Amino acid sequence: MIKCIASDLDGTLLPPSKIMPEEIFSLIKAMGKKGITFVPASGRQLPNLQKLFSPALDEIAIIAENGGLAWRGGKIIYSNPTPAEDIIYALGIIKQTDGIYPLLSGVDCAYYESGNGRFNEVLHKSYSRAERVTDLERAAREHTILKISVWDEQPAAEHAANVLIPKIQGLRTKVSGYDWLDVSVATANKGEALKAVLADIGADKSECVAFGDHMNDLEMLQASGYAYVTANGFPELKKLVPNIIPSNAEFGVIQKIKELI
Repeated sequence: MIKCIASDLDGTLLPPSKIMPEEIFSLIKAMGKKGITFVPASGRQLPNLQKLFSPALDEIAIIAENGGLAWRGGKIIYSNPTPAEDIIYALGIIKQTDGIYPLLSGVDCAYYESGNGRFNEVLHKSYSRAERVTDLERAAREHTILKISVWDEQPAAEHAANVLIPKIQGLRTKVSGYDWLDVSVATANKGEALKAVLADIGADKSECVAFGDHMNDLEMLQASGYAYVTANGFPELKKLVPNIIPSNAEFGVIQKIKELI
């Protein structure tokens, strides 16, 4: 019996337009009637996800910040922040590279320094609450930070990943989308957050289905009993999780949820 269905958003549930399929809300109600909790799992911040799913907040759980925290029933049920000293260490390396822009993801607000127009435009699409500051290191000391999100002017897998992954030691440094890379405490991932959600709803791995498209979804897919990757997914992930569904452009997740319920 399925009790939980978790899905990544960008590149997975959301089509290339990034507009939420309206059909998901009727499916959330249908899942709820069958005792299934739907869990959007994203690198986006909690306030942004709460806004996106505002019609269904009483019926879902949320995994935000790529597993930095999980929310259900009006409260945070899991959190795994990155220590300030680790944030400051990684920022020192990130700021040495041109063309990449760091953003500190707090529990309810994000913090950034750069006034780059393209970066600002992109970040405000995913962050409902973001504040420009003059000193990110100071922000790291004054606020609880879950992760550093790094926006890359180039494809992150070809640029930021090649520069930062070899240099940043002891932290989890993962490409999280076409032009984003995340740096967090080593134990923070969507899989650990999903385990917390499953415990909260009284379910286990065998009762969970998960969908993803990129390497930052791998632990979540491994933490579920049934794992699927969209056809547009990252090639390496499709090798590790060979259960392929139609692409996000074809609403493959919607199709599979309908089949499951």
